[in-house]
Amino acid sequence: MKTEELQKKVLEALEEIRPFLNSDGGDISLVSIDDKKHVKVQLHGACLTCSVNQMTLKSGIELTIKKFAPQIETVTSIDPE
Repeated sequence: MKTEELQKKVLEALEEIRPFLNSDGGDISLVSIDDKKHVKVQLHGACLTCSVNQMTLKSGIELTIKKFAPQIETVTSIDPE
């Protein structure tokens, strides 16, 4: 899969998840895709201080991204600057 195609698939996955995050006052943005296997995202709003944000990241966001782009191995979040 080409880099542009992969980015499109990851963005589609984030769009599927976004309404759930928005309903709790949060949001998410794509930061990068490294080696076509590792996705970095940034959480925003209420997601930053949520006590279960790492669980949401792994069992919600990562699973959804892998559904759209199975070659993705990891999804990690970076802290806002």
